[in-house]
Amino acid sequence: MPNRLAHSTSPYLLQHKDNPVDWHEWGPEAFGLARSRGVPIFLSIGYSTCYWCHVMERESFEDDETAGVLNAGFVPVKVDREQRPDVDELYMAATQILTGHGGWPMSVFIEPEALRPFWAGTYYPKEPRHGLPSFTQVLGGMSDAYANKRGDVLAQAERLAEAVAEHLAERPGPVAVGPSQVTAVVGALLQSHDRVEGGFGGAPKFPQPVYLEMLLDAREAAADDATRDAIDAALRLTLDRMALGGLFDQAGGGFHRYCVDATWTVPHFEKMLYDNAQLASVYGRAAALYGDAFYGGIVERTLWYVEREMTAPGGGLYSAQDAEVDGREGLNYLWTDEQAAGVLTEGELGVAREHYPLGEPNFTDPHHPEDGPTTVLRLAERPADPAALEGVNARLYEARQDRKQPHLDDKVLVSWNAMMISVLPPEPAARAAGFVLGQMRDEGGRLFRSWREGRADGDGVLEDYAAMISACCRLREVGAGGSDGVRDWLGEARALAEVVERDFAAGDGGYYDTRAGREDLFVRTRATYDGAIASGNALMLHALLDLHGLDPDGPWLDRAIASLRSVSGVIAAQGVASVGSTRALLRVLRLGPEVAERLAFGPSPEASSSSPDFTPVEIFADTARVAVSAGRPGTLKLVIKIAPGHHILAGDHVAPGADLGALGASLVPLRVGLVSGRGVAVYADYPEGEAYGAELVGKDELLVHTSEVELTVAVEHAPGVGASEGDPILGVTFQACTDEACLEPRTVELDVAVDLG
Repeated sequence: MPNRLAHSTSPYLLQHKDNPVDWHEWGPEAFGLARSRGVPIFLSIGYSTCYWCHVMERESFEDDETAGVLNAGFVPVKVDREQRPDVDELYMAATQILTGHGGWPMSVFIEPEALRPFWAGTYYPKEPRHGLPSFTQVLGGMSDAYANKRGDVLAQAERLAEAVAEHLAERPGPVAVGPSQVTAVVGALLQSHDRVEGGFGGAPKFPQPVYLEMLLDAREAAADDATRDAIDAALRLTLDRMALGGLFDQAGGGFHRYCVDATWTVPHFEKMLYDNAQLASVYGRAAALYGDAFYGGIVERTLWYVEREMTAPGGGLYSAQDAEVDGREGLNYLWTDEQAAGVLTEGELGVAREHYPLGEPNFTDPHHPEDGPTTVLRLAERPADPAALEGVNARLYEARQDRKQPHLDDKVLVSWNAMMISVLPPEPAARAAGFVLGQMRDEGGRLFRSWREGRADGDGVLEDYAAMISACCRLREVGAGGSDGVRDWLGEARALAEVVERDFAAGDGGYYDTRAGREDLFVRTRATYDGAIASGNALMLHALLDLHGLDPDGPWLDRAIASLRSVSGVIAAQGVASVGSTRALLRVLRLGPEVAERLAFGPSPEASSSSPDFTPVEIFADTARVAVSAGRPGTLKLVIKIAPGHHILAGDHVAPGADLGALGASLVPLRVGLVSGRGVAVYADYPEGEAYGAELVGKDELLVHTSEVELTVAVEHAPGVGASEGDPILGVTFQACTDEACLEPRTVELDVAVDLG
């Protein structure tokens, strides 16, 4: 018999409607029941295309015995993180503070009076493994603590709530900002760039469009050829590797979420609308900048995918497609040589084998190795005959459509639609915008968050308004019409901006993420961290600057500068983490010196433990020179000393079986590599890290180094390797953290000369 979730508008919640768990939706009914029963709330947050959410459901939420334990000791609540990003953000902060990592499914234990969390984790297995307790063990421990140690539980909830408030609502005071902050961020991005495979950091490999947009903007503003060349090298390598690899769906178009390896080969197979919107924007800009038809083709095939598989009747755009089919990861996208031979002509098969590694399987489902090896389609290089490969891809895609398809999350989200509207051709863009403004806005002009099957649901959050303002500005720029002719897109953008000013303004120029008066949130957040999507505050900064470009006599520039003032301390201290806001700073600087003068909001920031100039790490090499020749690599040993109270992420920084979700995109592990020049390949024997906080439940998914670590480095002769001309310079990239926060990633050049024989 279906539970209460059967009436939800969320595809994720509907997936759980037949669970034996007595699920409630987030709201007063659940809160009141927990208070009357005197039991805590168990909050499970996820989304419909989340692989590990499916795993935990199959293992625990569909299990009658586990459901009995959960129902007896808690009021179980399900939240779709995509429908309620405000709830997700709040409890994700608590999870990260407690455990040092985040991800989905998120499992949070909450005292019901003030809705403060007292314990949190992510995925818990049905049976203990990889250092994790079983889910029923966690349930038993939390229920016992709440019943018998209530005072301790409430004290911890109070401390944790204060930490979340400090993390998400408070910020440093205003400081003067300018070109130096932009330069520091660009330098940090170039230093953390993987000069062999592209992207930023190691596995898992995320596309990081917020970083790529920053580099594109900085490239336009670069004051010297060396900086421009370095940015070009980073952009071209990254864009090429992502487009050639398994991250891009070679047969069907569009991008998967991220890759589990460092070479962009094996993706996490889910597809998200927001990834494809942002990457289409990046590739479109790069195609125009470099006059590159290959990049232009990636944009066309991405938009073709969105039109074909992600467009709802009426013009709205669906949210996501699942990573699995029948419990198998990527089953719809994978091929064997025999399967390809069964659908291609002899000539087509020759082209396919020439371009794709059909005879060299590169994927085995780690959860179902009995299925045997198969192949993710990827290219080693740009195709010499794109037309021939297009025919092969079309035939493979056609055959693929006869397979069982992945689950489609068919809800429509305002902000994700707005991001795609900003890159779609005018006609479908106007149709999608008309859908949002017609179906997802109330009579007072306020936006809803989501829509599905004729029902709009949930309050719009700051990112919805900001992204939609920018989308309307873009439609005005291209002269797009509406269903009734030429629509007043600038008027729509202005109206939405006034709703933001009325409902979200914080009083200091910045903005809250949610409207006032939400009794189901124990903190009203003002996040500035940019993850897979830029923060609401960063998006609003860009929306105001977009409005200023179209309406220079309006109040938009003044509001943008006031908003920059509110985040200036964050930009100065954590410029990469708030890269969207730093990019807005660059846009303001480019408006001219008279505008730049208005950015002296306070004293200039000084070097501190939160600034780019501070590092708690020292690196020593056992030699000043290393000789390398063909067939004779050179070696050196490094000693890395780490100050007390700090740790660095290990080279293999994710424990076996861990899934860090979107947090993995922001982690930079220990790496030794080529900083500049060419002619050598660099390899390191990375020592195993220690589990971070292993004495605490659920806190052992990150592997780190503390105090001191030694490693051996091999340098091999490789004439074609390198992103720039000149002598090879070696460097070490690391990210230092405390228990409370991480510093910006850094790359330190080694004072070791490389002699090429």
